Amino acid sequence: MIVLSAGFQTTVQDCGRFGFRKFGVAVAGALDPVSLRLMNLVVGNDQAAAGLEIASGRVRLEFDDERLIAWCGGEFEVLAGGTPVPQLHCARISAGAICEIQAKRGRAWLAISGGIDVPEVLGSRSTDLRAHFGGQNGRALRDKDTLSLGAPNALAMSIGLRLTEAVSDWSAPLLFMPRPVLRIVRGGRWDDFEDGVRAKFLARKFRVAMNSDRMGLRLEGDQILSAKAQELPSEAVAPGTIQVPRDGGPIVLLGDCQTIGGYPKIGHVITVDLARAAQLQPLDEVGFELVTLAEAQELLLAQESNIALFRAGLQARFA
Repeated sequence: MIVLSAGFQTTVQDCGRFGFRKFGVAVAGALDPVSLRLMNLVVGNDQAAAGLEIASGRVRLEFDDERLIAWCGGEFEVLAGGTPVPQLHCARISAGAICEIQAKRGRAWLAISGGIDVPEVLGSRSTDLRAHFGGQNGRALRDKDTLSLGAPNALAMSIGLRLTEAVSDWSAPLLFMPRPVLRIVRGGRWDDFEDGVRAKFLARKFRVAMNSDRMGLRLEGDQILSAKAQELPSEAVAPGTIQVPRDGGPIVLLGDCQTIGGYPKIGHVITVDLARAAQLQPLDEVGFELVTLAEAQELLLAQESNIALFRAGLQARFA
């Protein structure tokens, strides 16, 4: 696959790099791994195959051989050889044809049958932009990059053979709708914040700051300050953790976040809402809703059940 136009901060990502946080290595990976997993299923890949995360700009890709592609995420226009491709659908793209992707808002994830075959680093093909490894030489894609693709498996071949039109008449399920509220569970320092401060945190809307990135969403608005120490001995953090630094502006950590931190943790975004967090852009407004750990677990189980049902349906239809 030849990258004719790379856009801005287009990276190779899979579902993340796990088992190395104790050494200070970030998870990285797709900021919305569920979207990438679903799109991999649509094109017949293993769920953990590497694809592209596209943030902004215009991306143009040329393929040496026929492939299946699928995408989902924010507001994007995608053409495969000139044919519009709706999100969540499977599309065939011929050898020498151009896939054009125009970002309008948010992020998108693109899966390609066979997956992107860059070398694994610590068990993952994900790009860690801060540590400069993984993906395409540890960096965002550039114009004229060439990426190797894996061989499509039997399921991908079967889907391609039965795809009578350029774009499938079936699609993956839409697992979430954008909403300006992120559901959270209590953080390890929830009780360090006074009742009135916690109530204000849940009642107010915050604005996403311009200096937000894949490491975290910095939020602006009312100050949320702890009645106790504003800096603590460093302890573990993870994607979804909400830290409150000295200035009282919460930070929602994302996939490229550090592994430890000393700011009080007021809450943690539940796993199924990390997809919503990944789509937030500077100047967007966001609020928080408190749920129980049991509710968060039920939502995650329901999400995984839906993915499993879709996977079983694909196997029954095309295997």
